[in-house]
Amino acid sequence: MKYNGGTHMIISERIFYIMEQKNMSQLELSRRTGIATSNISDWKKKKTNPKADCLLSICDALDITPEQLLTGKGIDPEYKDADMDYEVTRSDIKILKQIHSLGDEQYKRLMAYMKVLQKLEQMESIVEE
Repeated sequence: MKYNGGTHMIISERIFYIMEQKNMSQLELSRRTGIATSNISDWKKKKTNPKADCLLSICDALDITPEQLLTGKGIDPEYKDADMDYEVTRSDIKILKQIHSLGDEQYKRLMAYMKVLQKLEQMESIVEE
């Protein structure tokens, strides 16, 4: 399948790309998701994306994660992930949960603190040289 040639496929292009990889027809996707085949063929013809409330059932039917569908991670042929070899630990998950529980203002403040810490570290390394 040829997709728009840009660096990233749009969501519907990615859906058809995955369907092609899995030899899945539009009828089969329709059966697995309950989405009308006319809607599915519209995505292809009109280069439109499915509505947000359909995305989870599409991901289930295609056996991919929402992140993969939205970003192309591990799907798009030219997708390169700099963090591929990064190991996520339990303490990373704990930190992420704490960050996600913050309110908007606290989150913005935390991001600002991290920038300041990085600048301090850079300044300290200059002083040490």
